[in-house]
Amino acid sequence: MPFLDTGRSRLFYMSQGPAEAPPIVFSNSLGTTHRMWDAVVGEMAAEYRCIRYDTRGHGLSDVTPAGFEIADLADDLLALLDHLDIARAHVAGLSLGGMTGQSFAARHPARIASLTLMATTAFLPTRESWYERAALVRREGTQAILEATLSRWFTDGFRAGAAQEVEAVAETFRSTPADGYAACCEAIGRMDLRPDLKDILAPTTIIAGRDDPATPVAMSEAMHEVVRGSRLVLLAPAAHLLAMEQPAAVAAQLERVVRAERDG
Repeated sequence: MPFLDTGRSRLFYMSQGPAEAPPIVFSNSLGTTHRMWDAVVGEMAAEYRCIRYDTRGHGLSDVTPAGFEIADLADDLLALLDHLDIARAHVAGLSLGGMTGQSFAARHPARIASLTLMATTAFLPTRESWYERAALVRREGTQAILEATLSRWFTDGFRAGAAQEVEAVAETFRSTPADGYAACCEAIGRMDLRPDLKDILAPTTIIAGRDDPATPVAMSEAMHEVVRGSRLVLLAPAAHLLAMEQPAAVAAQLERVVRAERDG
């Protein structure tokens, strides 16, 4: 299995698709792994180089000491691109992955061809609530918040009609290391990327689920108002893990972005 040692953490990653094709890097949400992108990558890997990795503290990547920031997660992404000798990539992130993408795009504009932000935000109060969630998970594990999380992640219709997929996500969530999940919660609690939005120069698409209670549409609209030239796309039915509920629609938006950049 491929791993990258960034000097700060050891990250698991994988690449599918033609090596010479435009690279798209996918960054996962809090409490998931690279597997959350399976259906989207299944739509795209025949034509594009699809690169996925597990955010530190998740999946097969290392759990690192708490105290890191979203900017550190962006540096992990930069290290991955350097490791793969990719000068510029299309970056797609959902929730925590979208926060990583915002920080990366603002801090490393020369390395990003386009940015797709899904079910995410630049600021998610309150710090106290995120620290309380982190403390609960450290005491009792992720199982303590599983049902509340699934209710935010999926619409009722998807949970009823895709029970096997939802259970696979639930099992991944249960197995997420408590310290890894909690440290990322604390990083989100300290996060305020609103000043960075004006520095995002890459073509940006913001995708929101109309039924998302975790990062409601208003949060996407607020980013859209600040990120110059951004497009706002609303999907329905879709809650927070919209890449799982609407993989074909997400893949279509990504293909539009990549082709626009390729064709100039």
